[in-house]
Amino acid sequence: MRVLVTGGAGYIGSVVAGQLVAAGHEVTVLDDLSTGYAEAVPAGAAFVKGTLRACAAEVLADGIGAVLHFAAKSLVGESVAKPAAYWSANLGGTIALLEAMREIGVRTIVFSSTAAVYGEPERTPITETDPTRPTSPYGASKLAVDTTLTEFARLYGFGAVSLRYFNVAGAHRAADGTWFGERHHPETHLIPNVLASVTAGRRVQVFGDDYPTPDGTCIRDYIHVTDLADAHLRALAASPHGQHRVYNLGDGTGYSVRQVIDVCAEVTGTEIGVDVTARRPGDPAVLVASSERISAELGWHAERDLRAMAADAWAFTQARR
Repeated sequence: MRVLVTGGAGYIGSVVAGQLVAAGHEVTVLDDLSTGYAEAVPAGAAFVKGTLRACAAEVLADGIGAVLHFAAKSLVGESVAKPAAYWSANLGGTIALLEAMREIGVRTIVFSSTAAVYGEPERTPITETDPTRPTSPYGASKLAVDTTLTEFARLYGFGAVSLRYFNVAGAHRAADGTWFGERHHPETHLIPNVLASVTAGRRVQVFGDDYPTPDGTCIRDYIHVTDLADAHLRALAASPHGQHRVYNLGDGTGYSVRQVIDVCAEVTGTEIGVDVTARRPGDPAVLVASSERISAELGWHAERDLRAMAADAWAFTQARR
């Protein structure tokens, strides 16, 4: 199948694009390189530099059969400071893509959604039927796309799948030995920030150690980027027209901030100093996903643990030095 991967020069999109190539698909990556890197486009994939609004129709018209959609702005803090930019890019850009798909006749899409649509949950593990109450324009814009996909499935017969994932981590090593990992600027994710502190000889800042958890630090659900890519390929093969399916992705257990730091110390062979500061406003003690739906319907489950995530992220860091 000919597949379009929007945002395929970014962290997750590049790994999924690589997995699609390895599975025998013809892949075209569309990315404006505002946050991605041209060298992250996997070997074997065609690359088009451009935006959804300017280039989606032309690329789709070249025999594309399905879309995996990652192109988006994704910084929660920035979305609060610049909400219009997030609504324009995330919702507006996606509507432009969907309209182009509708006009050309492409009816299959897998969307990179987020756990941020749930906001501060009433319970954990979070299921797909729990209330969606995003607390940031980022989460709200992603939820709006989910709603739009439901309507395009109902009105135009689209086959759509939204994958709501929590904390993605680790790096992926392609068959040719190339590593694909996180290179965000600024970096907001815990594991790469801890590893960067190791490289720079800095202490790690922990926001609060008095939460009602076993070690007092927040617990979050982490998923290896390679497992995440596998979920996207499964979703691509199971997106029946006229339906919009929603799946959470996580390991169902979660790891605390202290556990993450300890595993990073083990992987790097370095003692990591910690400075505890005040809690950040709005940080729930526990955020963990239930992945029972995707396990039952698509046979997916997370296979790689926290140590694998940290070890692969460290290998990617070392490979770039």
